[in-house]
Amino acid sequence: MPKKSLGSRLWHQRYLLLMSLPFVVWVIAFAYLPLFGWVMAFQNFKLGRESLLQTFFTAPWVGLEHFELLWEELTNRGRFYFAFRNTLVMGILTITIGFIMPIIFAVFLNELRSLRFKRITQTVSYLPHFVSWVVVAGMVYEMLASSGPVNDLLINLGLADRRVAFMGQPQMFWGIFITTDIWKNLGWNAIIFLAAISGVDPGLYESAVIDGAGRFRKIWNITIPCIMPVIVVILIMNVGWVISVGFERQMLLGNAQVMETADVIDWYSLRLGIGRMRFSFATAIGMARSIVSIILVLGANAVARKFGDSSIM
Repeated sequence: MPKKSLGSRLWHQRYLLLMSLPFVVWVIAFAYLPLFGWVMAFQNFKLGRESLLQTFFTAPWVGLEHFELLWEELTNRGRFYFAFRNTLVMGILTITIGFIMPIIFAVFLNELRSLRFKRITQTVSYLPHFVSWVVVAGMVYEMLASSGPVNDLLINLGLADRRVAFMGQPQMFWGIFITTDIWKNLGWNAIIFLAAISGVDPGLYESAVIDGAGRFRKIWNITIPCIMPVIVVILIMNVGWVISVGFERQMLLGNAQVMETADVIDWYSLRLGIGRMRFSFATAIGMARSIVSIILVLGANAVARKFGDSSIM
């Protein structure tokens, strides 16, 4: 059978191409075109009476001045140092505890014998993902308030002799952050692992039973190894988000008393860029963060490819 030409193949797939066109346009418009804004990181960009486009092309060049200032703040333990530290800690907590818990939860659901209970548990665990972070933050504040149910429970059980202002304790913020994040996204993040587990050959479990393997042995020797390629690929993709943990959760759960541990890079750059009109410095922060994220992803992929068969490229 003769090989079809490129034009013929494109025409044959024209409906699929048309369906994908809006998404391609969206990616170009919101992911690639904004990269031209990185030019501001090398300028002293300030809004004036001129139009935004004129200001962009006429702003004076300052080279690496903003990056040098950023490095100075980092090495001299300035405000950016604490934002970077908090971002790194929260990112590591998210890709360790926040990554492992959905895997454990998916394995647990797979081992449930009652199909009815399994479906109910899945549905209940998915629901928090669709609740706004504004609502979740309000619930957390109410639960952990000095007069809230958590303090009432601790006092009634004799585990505390006085009420604790959990949301005003800087040393508790990281624990509250990761606990809330796990509760909200546990069921949703477990979906892909449940899908991977459902693809495991049932014959492997039957053979293990014949060999006398118990439930734990089947999990350790069959389930986990079979879904390991999926785990590795998702982990590689998540590594890039170590220093990109967002700022919505921190803004909603944080307050002035816990800023020392709640402030993150995105929140810091937002305050500088929008609040203080330091657009060039904020752009330098975002550019540096993106470059580090790319390096982390490439590094994690190289390690995974060297020590295993799973990688994203």
